[in-house]
Parts: sequence; structure tokens; C-alpha cells
Amino acid sequence: MPIIDLQAIDDAPLQTDPFDFLVVPGCISPAALQTVNRDYPDIQRAGNLNLDDVEYGAAFQTFLAELQGPDVAEHLGRKFDVELGECPVTTTVRKFCEQSDGNIHTDHPSKVITVLVYFNEDWKESAGQLRMLRSATDLQDFAAEVPPIGGTLLAFRRTDISWHGHERFVGERRMVQMNYLRATRLAQWKQQIDRLGTRTMKKALRALGN
Repeated sequence: MPIIDLQAIDDAPLQTDPFDFLVVPGCISPAALQTVNRDYPDIQRAGNLNLDDVEYGAAFQTFLAELQGPDVAEHLGRKFDVELGECPVTTTVRKFCEQSDGNIHTDHPSKVITVLVYFNEDWKESAGQLRMLRSATDLQDFAAEVPPIGGTLLAFRRTDISWHGHERFVGERRMVQMNYLRATRLAQWKQQIDRLGTRTMKKALRALGN
């Protein structure tokens, strides 16, 4: 039985204020969520990690295969009216949030659609909920706030005004991020270089703090 509920993606309304985004609660059933969480990577530090840098079990691998596969690309592509089937994808996983996370930003221009899937079995915190923002300066001026509750899928179109961020949270916040990239070598190369630079900067800041 599939892990990702494609019908839930079809049924979720596309929001357009202040940019195109889609929130799909229950995109993973509670039973499937429990199974995938058992095989979630045993990560011990903050930050988004490449899949090659972590180990995980069979159920998590099955979830990744579905997420990165053609069916999800087709269904999301229809919602956003964009062809995603030929777009390269990058996927990262995280388990912990740190104090430096949550800054207001738009994603890198190499990205077409960003997809976030959450795996927290519960969420009672007001912090750590991603906000779809109307500006680059005001975290309180948001159109929607998405709790990172397990089974929720959030997808949005990358634009120059797709501002998002969240209130500071330190602790466990399970999330997989997948990006559909523009199909150009330069865009993919620049995105990878920027990601490396971000990881290196965070390592340097942690070292200075010790």
C-alpha cells in the first residue's frame, strides 16, 4: 500500500496569497507515519543533511522513492500548472532545529517547487511553525502558519516574494525537504555550492561559540 496519499494532494486547495502554496494534512496516514518514523535516520545534530550522509531503514527508503517518483511529480505539477517530470530533484533530511534556524528568506532561484514533509508525531509548540509571509521583514504578517505535524505535506512555488520563516525553536523537528530544480547545469551547480557554503558557515559559527 502506498505511503503518500496522492488523492489528498489532489483534494487540497492551492492557496495564492501571498504566493502559490499547498498544505496537505494527512498526506501520510498515522499507521504509515509510525512505520516510517521507526526507520527515520538516527541523526544527532541540527541542520539539513544529504541522504548520502545518513542511514535509514526500509520504510523510510520506500517513502523517499515515492516522494521522488513520477506520481508525486505529476500530481504536484497539475496543482501548480508546471511540468515537474523532467526537473532534477534534491532531497535532504533533518531531525533537529537550532537557534539560527527560521530566518525569513526565499529559496534559491535554482528551485522551482519546494516540498516539505513533516514527521513529528505531535506538535504543541507555537514556535517552529512555518509561516507564509507577505514581506521580508515582518514575521507577524503571515497568510498561513503550518504546524510541522507528522503526515503534513507543504509545497510552494519559489518566487522572489515567496518569503517564509518561523519563530525560533530549538529541539526535535523532523522534516524531509525535496526541491524540484530548474533543468540547467548552472542552476544545479550554484544551488549545491550555496548549500555547501551554508553548512560550512554554520560549522564555523558553532566552532566560534565553543
